[in-house]
Amino acid sequence: GFPMKQGVLSVGRSRLLLGKGHSCFRARRTGMRKRKSVRGCIVSNNLAVLNLVVVKKGDNHIEGLTDNVKPVRLGPKRASKIRKLFNLAKEDDIRKYVIRRELPPKEGKKPQFKAPKIQRLITPVVLQRKRHRASMKKQWAVKSREQAATYQKLLAQRQKEAREKRVERQQRRRRLTSTAQSSSQKLLA
Repeated sequence: GFPMKQGVLSVGRSRLLLGKGHSCFRARRTGMRKRKSVRGCIVSNNLAVLNLVVVKKGDNHIEGLTDNVKPVRLGPKRASKIRKLFNLAKEDDIRKYVIRRELPPKEGKKPQFKAPKIQRLITPVVLQRKRHRASMKKQWAVKSREQAATYQKLLAQRQKEAREKRVERQQRRRRLTSTAQSSSQKLLA
């Protein structure tokens, strides 16, 4: 069907050019606009479904809607929210305060309860993992420092060897040129 749009004062449908920020439209790209069919905001007998929300309760009950109170089926699952609900201290054991839900009973068996798995619960295992991660980080840092030092040492050694080779080559070249010059002078003389 077509959604009703606030501000369209008609009973039937109308095609509107909608952009970012309009109801009944979600832009897929920036600056995108699209012409869409929407229904006017006036309620009439040609509507199939009308979804409503009770905002304010009046003096009388609406039968089957506000006369019976349904309890909340599930309690909080996160550790901090359980603490907040029961006003617990950090030292208190949260696992005792989890809201359990009774399952429909089976014939000849004890009643069974279901409790949620508490999320973000700080346990000794969690703390151990945290310590292990921190120690591994330290180990990696030390190892990378050692590797960098050995690499710098190797680099310095290679540079020294290259420098020595270059100096040796230059000396050999000088010796050859000096011997060539002295032999040419002897031939001239």
